[in-house]
Amino acid sequence: MRTSRVQSALLISLVTLGGLVPGVDAQENGPPTVIYAGSLIDGATDEARGAHTLVIVDGVIQSIEAGRGAPPPNAVVIDLSDQTVLPGLMDMHVHMLGESNPAAYLQRYTLNPADAALKGTVYARRTLEAGFTTVRDLGGEVTASRALRDAINRGDVAGPRMFIATGSLASTGGHGDPSNGLNARLSWQPTPSDGVVNSIDDARQAVRQRYKDGADWIKITATGGVLSMAASGQNSQFSVDEIRAIVDTAKDYGFSVAAHAHGTEGIKRAIRGGVATIEHGTFMDDEAFELMKEHGAFLVPTISAGRFVAEKAAIPGYFPEVIRPKAASIGPISQSNFDRAHKAGVNIAFGTDCGVCPHGSNAKEFLYMVEGGMAPMKAIHSATSVTAKLLGIEDETGTLEVGKQADLIAVPRDPLRDVTALQDVVFVMKGGRVYKSSP
Repeated sequence: MRTSRVQSALLISLVTLGGLVPGVDAQENGPPTVIYAGSLIDGATDEARGAHTLVIVDGVIQSIEAGRGAPPPNAVVIDLSDQTVLPGLMDMHVHMLGESNPAAYLQRYTLNPADAALKGTVYARRTLEAGFTTVRDLGGEVTASRALRDAINRGDVAGPRMFIATGSLASTGGHGDPSNGLNARLSWQPTPSDGVVNSIDDARQAVRQRYKDGADWIKITATGGVLSMAASGQNSQFSVDEIRAIVDTAKDYGFSVAAHAHGTEGIKRAIRGGVATIEHGTFMDDEAFELMKEHGAFLVPTISAGRFVAEKAAIPGYFPEVIRPKAASIGPISQSNFDRAHKAGVNIAFGTDCGVCPHGSNAKEFLYMVEGGMAPMKAIHSATSVTAKLLGIEDETGTLEVGKQADLIAVPRDPLRDVTALQDVVFVMKGGRVYKSSP
């Protein structure tokens, strides 16, 4: 539907006043949208580029010019000339179907997949409004994960573009075994279709099941975890041969593999097995850093989750008792380990583990990364151009360039001087559609 000049003027006023503006939409043969940016961070270069004018047509960036250019006829103008504009951010480790709370373990028995999907719509909207236009969801109930991703893709639900792993692959009793912590009457022996792998043949079957489930990525739990109902958060839980079988089978189906891994030996096995990313990487040593660089693997540090669980471990009753000592010990190490990995030259991709920590708090990770020694611009790249390449969508998004999707956000201060500005997103556009606009 075309928009008249009068309607365009009204839409401009609505953007100026703030709030969600569903009508400002550079998709579906609508009028051009012009954005005046006070400062532009494009996600590719190492310097902010000053004032620029972006023209968006059919959800795609048509032109980017320095200064304040004259708008095309009938254009909708969005004035962000007192703000910094940058690409939509990406988080490589979220769990969109839930959020940590003291009742989370009881909710395993009281909530259904439909409940998770509905909660997911709330968390998806919160994440998008925090400036994250793309996420990788690394573990959730199969049908609910798929339903949420597909609803967002259809435009039925507001949320970030989602790449999903559905359920993770674990060993019996390992982090991710869905029967952990259940009493004898409720417990069962999960199969590879449930995501439990105990042999090379199991590994192949489990990957093929995830393909059938509609996954975009494969996630394995290479070591114990903090929040699973098991004593160890570090022990290795797959052999190198099992990991390699998962990775090789995944390649046949166009998948890459992410590995949850805290313990040193399990991290090294995962890297040698060919995974694309190490999630958390808490107890990496110098040999692991060298292996990461040799194999081109990425660390997704999730400092936010480490800090969150350490804080909550001090609250009696927040976590089951078997979890509290793991949360208290592993959490504080995550930031110092990130510093060591960064200084060693390991590839870093932005990720938070939101769902463990609150959805919408994703941008706190930038502060923790900068505190850990990373320059603000490099931290921004880790959540834009770097993550786009990791997902294989660098031709579509991740930087502000002509021909790419209009995924962009605005913040009221210069994030290169004050990285906490990224926690105060005032404007969000995804694919040319405005989802958030604040005065």
